[in-house]
Amino acid sequence: MKYHIKAYSISNKEAMLPIKQESINFGTTSKSADTLPNPAELFLGSFASCILKNVERFSGLMKFTYTKASIEVNATRLENPPRMENIIYNLTIYSNDKKLNSDLLKKNIEKFGTIYNTVKLSCTISGTLRTINNV
Repeated sequence: MKYHIKAYSISNKEAMLPIKQESINFGTTSKSADTLPNPAELFLGSFASCILKNVERFSGLMKFTYTKASIEVNATRLENPPRMENIIYNLTIYSNDKKLNSDLLKKNIEKFGTIYNTVKLSCTISGTLRTINNV
């Protein structure tokens, strides 16, 4: 499997990442720091997207249902050289399904996530998965 993207920026303005039928605007200047995601936030967003995609994928393979999933990701950035050192995630699955094996789901997410495994080679990752019963 291969991937290809193109991104564009305009001097002293923002940048754009067109992907398929959508575009993601992101900041490259101090003027957009409070309004647009920066590259580090896009990176963490990609990490979160990988986990959420695998929740959906494994819900079919493990035959459980859920109404929604949410994830919170925190990271520590080091200065010299600039890099992410530590990523901590908290994943919440909303489900009443008794077939949901949280431990196995977490293990599968961490074993088969493309972005997860790529990031794991360069920094530490720790996370939790909790389930909340739907009301």
